Amino acid sequence: MQLETFQLIDRIVDLNLDARTIVVEADVPPDSHSVFAGHFPGYPIMPGVLLTEAMAQSSGWLILGLTKFERMPFLAMVKEAKMRGFVSPGSTLTIDAKIEHEGSGFTVTSAKVRVGKELKCNAELTFRHIPFPSPDLRVHMDAMATKIGFPQQAMSNG
Repeated sequence: MQLETFQLIDRIVDLNLDARTIVVEADVPPDSHSVFAGHFPGYPIMPGVLLTEAMAQSSGWLILGLTKFERMPFLAMVKEAKMRGFVSPGSTLTIDAKIEHEGSGFTVTSAKVRVGKELKCNAELTFRHIPFPSPDLRVHMDAMATKIGFPQQAMSNG
């Protein structure tokens, strides 16, 4: 995870466009990272909002794959988010997401975060997706896709 730049996904583990699912991993930084300075002194835990963002980014990569990188997803709504356990510094998150519904420029996903076999959180997420609003954003997303191991065959221009 690179929290300073909000890049929360470290690697794609599995992308199945036929099943409309994705599995990614993210390594939570050590407790010396500044995000844990106030969250919480003597008992550092990963902020729930960052766990939610990690689920959103995982879902976003799935949507990018399904649209062949022709549309950029933007988080529009978080529904039914549940924090089910604490995530400690140094943990490896496994994040699963799947498409639940698509239509009218919106996509709904369900996502969950596990550490090992233990469910830590889950949510239903809604995204608005539009054609890439900027060539610079597309270039950035292509570079990030390469960095996290996004399958090249799932990209239209990659």
